[in-house]
Amino acid sequence: MNTEELKKIAIEALEDVKAKDIVVLDVGKLTSMFEWLIVASGDSNRQVKALANNVREDVKEAGGEVLSVEGEQSGEWVLVDLGSIVVHVMQPAVRDYYNLEALWGGQKPTYVPKTAAWQHAE
Repeated sequence: MNTEELKKIAIEALEDVKAKDIVVLDVGKLTSMFEWLIVASGDSNRQVKALANNVREDVKEAGGEVLSVEGEQSGEWVLVDLGSIVVHVMQPAVRDYYNLEALWGGQKPTYVPKTAAWQHAE
């Protein structure tokens, strides 16, 4: 499975469980560890866990590999490592505190809603 397919599956899995404020960042020029960072919010521990679990299950169902999942115990911040993509699902207060979008260079997000065509930032 290529990275674009994997990215689409992850985003759709987040949308299916009503994730909020989904942001996709192209970080391939900033690190060699992964290419894309996806950050999304869930309103409660239960929703954060459900969002991360849905990403994991949908990726596996599509034949992709989930390398690891961290943070499921607390449900405040769950990281799903898909290799070329890392998905962070966080409660809003945790997301505001760590501000990953700014940490990764404050770049323009590339996420486009499910109903629009997939695009890359220029």
